[in-house]
Amino acid sequence: MALLILRDIQMSFGTAAVLDDVSVQVEPGERVCLIGRNGQGKSTLLAIMNGDLEPVSGQIVRSPGLTTALLDQKVPQNLSGTVFEEVSRGLGRRGTLLKEYHDISRRVAGEASPDLLAKLDRTHHQLEAGGAWDVHQQVETVISHLKLDPDAEVSTLSAGLKRRVLMAKTLVLAPDILMLDEPTNHLDVDSIVWLEEFFEKYPGTLIFVTHDRMFLRKLSRRILDIDRGRLTSWQCDYDTFIERKQAQLDAEASQNRLFDKKRTQEEAWIRSGIKARRRRNEGRVRALLKMREQYRKRRTLIGKVKMQTQAAPLSGDRVIEANGICFAYNSPTADNIIDNFTATIMRGDKIGIIGPNGSGKTTLLRVLLGELKTTDGTVRLGTNLQIAYFDQLHAQLDDSKPVWENVADGYSSITINGVSRNVVGYLQDFLFTPQQARNPASTLSGGERNRLLLARLFAKPSNVLVLDEPTNDLDMETLELLEELLINYAGTVLLVSHDRAFLNNVVTATFVLEGCGRVKEYAGGYDDWLRQGTGQTPIEEAAGTKEPKSHWKAEKKAADQLNRQKKLSYKEQKELKTLPSVIEALETELAGLHEKMANPAFYKQPGDYIAAIAAQTRKLEEDLQAAYARWEQLEG
Repeated sequence: MALLILRDIQMSFGTAAVLDDVSVQVEPGERVCLIGRNGQGKSTLLAIMNGDLEPVSGQIVRSPGLTTALLDQKVPQNLSGTVFEEVSRGLGRRGTLLKEYHDISRRVAGEASPDLLAKLDRTHHQLEAGGAWDVHQQVETVISHLKLDPDAEVSTLSAGLKRRVLMAKTLVLAPDILMLDEPTNHLDVDSIVWLEEFFEKYPGTLIFVTHDRMFLRKLSRRILDIDRGRLTSWQCDYDTFIERKQAQLDAEASQNRLFDKKRTQEEAWIRSGIKARRRRNEGRVRALLKMREQYRKRRTLIGKVKMQTQAAPLSGDRVIEANGICFAYNSPTADNIIDNFTATIMRGDKIGIIGPNGSGKTTLLRVLLGELKTTDGTVRLGTNLQIAYFDQLHAQLDDSKPVWENVADGYSSITINGVSRNVVGYLQDFLFTPQQARNPASTLSGGERNRLLLARLFAKPSNVLVLDEPTNDLDMETLELLEELLINYAGTVLLVSHDRAFLNNVVTATFVLEGCGRVKEYAGGYDDWLRQGTGQTPIEEAAGTKEPKSHWKAEKKAADQLNRQKKLSYKEQKELKTLPSVIEALETELAGLHEKMANPAFYKQPGDYIAAIAAQTRKLEEDLQAAYARWEQLEG
């Protein structure tokens, strides 16, 4: 039995029709990817499925007791409380009790007063009576896997971390249909890989919108394509869909050409002389009127983005030379974000920069470009550099100014490769209508803002392109055009991205921030780094033939390949030999506690016992993290 049925859904905003007679049926356990250009109605359709929007007309049939949840693209501005509170909030009364129990447990760990223990015991019984223990472990597991601090204040987090909190809040609901709108945006590679593994085992139905082609290929079993208001279903993988879709578009174009030729002939006939009009066939006239109506209603394909770089004189052969560079914020005694990194970037190199969120990818860019001064080592920039910078925070855009002013700094025309062009006309190459070009930049969506920043970037001559997360919110077609442009770009490219397919297709070398200030260079893209850095091929990883590994933790095999930076003392060598057994013992003990806490019967114990076990677990996790850090330090 279908979980959700949409019949003849119509949706419009003002005079613009977004969805036109859309019908679809969603079955249990499906993995569905929703595809379409920016502005075609993907987010609108998800909102209708989730019950957040009412269509203008049509019918929605839900199976009895159906639960749905939607992770939206946008991050609300009014988030407050701790991470644990926000994640639990979506669970209603059970979430409130979990939040209260979590707070009391934290306080008991530091001050086990009789009043607190009594309060903990009361909350414990309320949780038991309300059946909240069933979800407690799930809340903690999701928070842990998304690398969130449960006690951190949400309001102080970055936009990327706030999005992770919302992701966790959506996941713990475990709905029948889980809908995700660009779930990989602002997540690092490790988190994206974890999401893939999580969703491969997810028991419910999954409907998602994504521009991440590797994520799409790994998870989708069915494609829903929104094109000019119509929805078509394709029971195939993404690559097969691309072939079949192109064949469909080719057939449509051929039919349109035949239709237009016949309509032109009929229009010529209706305008013929008096003698022909006397012999006019009324049936033929009615057929022409019908053809006119068909032509009027035809929704043509939106044009493609047209991107071209501006030619600039060649830079010198050596673009950037970094020799033993170190960098730390605030003070010389702070931990280095970059520690003793040496690299030479030559003209024509295309360098990818990857690492976990907060590891310092943007900082590394700014140090290499000379915007931040190193605390040690030297950075030398080459000659005749003309640098164009794409900023992931869109700080270069002024929301109060019209779109066109953001491109040309207030001038009405720009020169593109020696040809003067009106700014509004230039913006049409990036699919902005003349009206949009005159609207304030604040009215643009995430994808439109990225397109505007690309338009601004390519309006200036350059021989070095610096792109900090350029792929977020771009539709698949624009993403592939940008990819092709960068592949053919004659200059040098520095690219920060979590899009693995994009990295594979564009870059010739990769700088990886591996933690503890270590930055290492690998030849090739993301898959090449996996082979060199973890000793595990992507095929083996996907097939599950080896134990999953974290890409960021120091592993013995990878660590053995690192060049020693210093000679260890006898005491340090002895410590290094004992660390693997210490880590193994800590992991075994921690696994035992996690297994004990995963048992619902555990929470029927007295409150002070539960609090003590929770405190012991946190202490073991801290000890394990410290042991890993020390191991990396000695191995490095």
